[in-house]
Amino acid sequence: MIRILGEQNSILNKFISEIRNINVQNDRMRFRRNIERIGEIFAYEISKELEYKTEEITTPLGTVDMNITQDNIVLATVLRAGLPLHQGLLNYFDYAQNAFVGSFRKYHKDNSFEIKSGYISSPNLEDKHLILSDPMLASGSSLVLAYKDLTKEEDPKHIHIATIIAAKEGIEYLEENLPKGKFTIWVGAIDKELTAKSYIVPGLGDAGDLAYGSKK
Repeated sequence: MIRILGEQNSILNKFISEIRNINVQNDRMRFRRNIERIGEIFAYEISKELEYKTEEITTPLGTVDMNITQDNIVLATVLRAGLPLHQGLLNYFDYAQNAFVGSFRKYHKDNSFEIKSGYISSPNLEDKHLILSDPMLASGSSLVLAYKDLTKEEDPKHIHIATIIAAKEGIEYLEENLPKGKFTIWVGAIDKELTAKSYIVPGLGDAGDLAYGSKK
């Protein structure tokens, strides 16, 4: 299932427009904060899909029945660009466990590249809701690699992919390589073009560099 949140008129589109805007991107703190706020909106929308149970809550004046989510959640992200989006999700799912995957592009002499992972930290994912976030979904290979690395011996109950801007090719790659009927893609906007070097057009540029500065 694909949920395109940017198709609705909401404050989400203001935040997306600012992280795309070259004149606003120069403010790294605002860029990170906007991505964090987008993560909070994603968390709110994802929460509608979880399972709930009724609990009796005691107030100073009596009791009231409330529907409270009962799902075990693990928030996972791809370092380093995914950190602000992860923090936004964590602001709302503050009780969740957390996982992190470090991935990078390994370039070859002919300028081609492949996605490699070099760091993994994760709790047990068996029968839990895995919310895997990355602000940009280009080819989709890094997210699929992150999923495979995290779930080598464990089977999550459901996988939620949270990404702000995606290319159509990335969406199709996830549909081909994630377990059928067990994942939902939450996306702010889907862009039409992907360059030969897997950059989304119009996209927004390099989210990691814009959030934390350029790298070697």
